[in-house]
Amino acid sequence: MTDRRHDLIVIGAGPGGYVAAIRAAQLGLDVACVEREPALGGTCLRIGCIPSKALLEASERFAEAKHGLDAFGIRLTGVDLDLPRMLKRKEDTVRSLTAGIAGLFKKNRITRYTGSGSLLASGRVRVATAESATELSAEHVIIATGSKVAPLRGVELDGDRVGTSTEALSYAEVPRHLVVIGAGFIGLELGSVWQRLGARVTVLEYLPRILPGVDAEIAAEAQKILVRQGLEIRTGVRVLGAKREGDGAVVSVEGGEPIACDRVLLSVGRVPNTDGLGLEAVGIALDERGRIPVSDGWVTRVPGIHAIGDVIAGPMLAHKASEEGVACVERIVKGYGHVNYGTIPAVCYTHPEIASVGKTEDELIEARVLYKKGSFPFMANGRAKALGSVDGRVKILAHAETDRVLGVHIIGPRAGELIAEATAAMEFGASAEDLARTCHAHPTLAEVTKEAALAVDGRALHI
Repeated sequence: MTDRRHDLIVIGAGPGGYVAAIRAAQLGLDVACVEREPALGGTCLRIGCIPSKALLEASERFAEAKHGLDAFGIRLTGVDLDLPRMLKRKEDTVRSLTAGIAGLFKKNRITRYTGSGSLLASGRVRVATAESATELSAEHVIIATGSKVAPLRGVELDGDRVGTSTEALSYAEVPRHLVVIGAGFIGLELGSVWQRLGARVTVLEYLPRILPGVDAEIAAEAQKILVRQGLEIRTGVRVLGAKREGDGAVVSVEGGEPIACDRVLLSVGRVPNTDGLGLEAVGIALDERGRIPVSDGWVTRVPGIHAIGDVIAGPMLAHKASEEGVACVERIVKGYGHVNYGTIPAVCYTHPEIASVGKTEDELIEARVLYKKGSFPFMANGRAKALGSVDGRVKILAHAETDRVLGVHIIGPRAGELIAEATAAMEFGASAEDLARTCHAHPTLAEVTKEAALAVDGRALHI
């Protein structure tokens, strides 16, 4: 066994880990990054965010070509699906980006170790492969191992007919009938992909509503739109089990007939990926939800060992992990680093997109915060009409006394891009009046944000 010394060891090369490694190298540290997968980028880049968005974009274009261009005066005949080519484009996109991260590691002189990392003590990490083991030492270690799919009792995953999002990104053929267990972001996105490509899709959700955590009013509107598009959504359904049966699968639900289908996608959330890290050996105990507790500076109870991203509390989002990675490293090197958890945006890439930042209306009511709200529909926006995408609205929640923006929730075209303005406004402590007084280019979708801000005070101009 060899022993190698660095200033910082990062375990995990996902959006939290690789960004932390790059920032640390920029600040002059000798950095090692341990990753068990051959490709860098973590779940998000390899089998999550990026490949799913590639399929969402491709499937949306296919659906538009097949059904949505007549209104624009474009007539197409013989629109056919080339699924292998669509999947190859997805894989090429992923391959290009993972290679890009490898290039950034080389540029920043980050030492990469391929293997499974485990803690031996504070500042000591073992990297194991099937053939050998290497021991590393450093003053600081950052755990950034991300998350994995949450299991569900009774669901028998076989990696084929009953699988997770990983398998659903690469089905070799369009299922006749796909059952999605869970109506969160991942389930609705991948359900939308295969529905557009021709599958019958049934979404089963245990809760009485879809999109848990999203503003209830926006989620209700999203459900109506998705059902109109063709998704079959059943809420308040408890799944008792799912298993392969012949060349298909069957899903058992409480109080109802079993559902026969071609494939099952389990998508009920994610849990921290802490298996095999050796946490117990160094005295780190997980909390009741399997997360690593950290204090100020993302430090665990063991000095020198830090944790960021999906393995700690907070939303399991790639950009949250990246922000924590940068802030954690800057705290180590400079003594200060900060993440504003009140301005972490979230986006669901269905069509239309759903995006939010800050507090929901239900959260404000529960906290007894006095607020006022303004809402404006895309139906009344010229750019949205020109795009032919008028479903949805922008909703702004502001403090009743100070007018400070507390939350912004959008369902509509390009909501994932529009939320950036709201996030920046909240980061700077803007009021609804600040947004309302800001000149927005015309004609743009962003004008809907301005009108919603005007509506907070009952002054919307175009409705």
